[in-house]
Amino acid sequence: MKKFLAVMLSSVLLGGLVGCGPAGKETTGKSDQVRIGFFPNITHAQALVGKANGKFAEALDGYNVEWKQFNAGPEEIESFLADQLDIGFIGPGPAINGYTVSEGEIQIIAGATEAGTILVARKGANIKSAKDLEGKKVAIPQYGNTQDITLRGILKENNLKDTNKGGNVEIVQAKNPDIKVLLDDGQIDAALVPEPWGARLIKEVGAEIVLDENETWRNGEYTIGLVIARKDFVKNNPEAVEKFLKTHVEVTDYINQNQEESKQIINKELKVLTDKSLPEDVLTEAFKRVKVTHELQKEAVIETGDLSYEAGYLKEKPALENLFNLELLEKVTKGD
Repeated sequence: MKKFLAVMLSSVLLGGLVGCGPAGKETTGKSDQVRIGFFPNITHAQALVGKANGKFAEALDGYNVEWKQFNAGPEEIESFLADQLDIGFIGPGPAINGYTVSEGEIQIIAGATEAGTILVARKGANIKSAKDLEGKKVAIPQYGNTQDITLRGILKENNLKDTNKGGNVEIVQAKNPDIKVLLDDGQIDAALVPEPWGARLIKEVGAEIVLDENETWRNGEYTIGLVIARKDFVKNNPEAVEKFLKTHVEVTDYINQNQEESKQIINKELKVLTDKSLPEDVLTEAFKRVKVTHELQKEAVIETGDLSYEAGYLKEKPALENLFNLELLEKVTKGD
């Protein structure tokens, strides 16, 4: 497992750099396109709503807006490193990895969501608290992604470690749809997943909640979804980035002020993207676990970097003083 993890991380973090150097280095000048990465998860609510109702495309009139869908953060970072994305909704763990590997060419430009992750266990696993994960097998969507880093934060708070660090909690990666099968078949004992997958696992395979969104890491007060951009793209296309962020803030406000309508928009978009909508009760449960906001929990993001380093995803403890580029966000929120 340890050898496999090392090979996987090398591929994720370095594969996109082959032949192109740090992200953005070869892309100069004003662009006529905006390529946006996102996940089909409720934790990327602004992307789902703004894509579906055309608000981003409308605001970016004159630009060719292209949406690119991903399953987990490391996959999206690979596309950034290969210069295939300009802006992306993503989790803090992969964002920090991308910032570090690209030597600062990927930066955080806004927040998106907080919490939205729960720890569930299969029936009969006898897991009632985080301490009960000792000797168990726990799944996350991908090594190095936000749920992986969050899980390691939970383990640290409970004096536990993963097996690759001399502990006895085995962490395995599986795509969200596969986690459902593994949990149902008893091949894993628990899983830390983003919504709507938590609510789906509870309803569809009878998973039991071990830690709800406000009981996980930092009592749920951490950024799970944020927005990143290539530093070079921001520098050369400030007007496009400002229009994007203005719309991002407007869509955030719309979602919070029109939750029922937003849930329906999200569900229809999930149907388009995944060929499956969510039952109303699953959607409601999932949606109430996510705080939609354009603000950032900076301290939590920085702590995520420390956990990534401790997990071995970063060779050096990250210096994150230039990770945040929030000037344009501050400008649009102040109405300047």
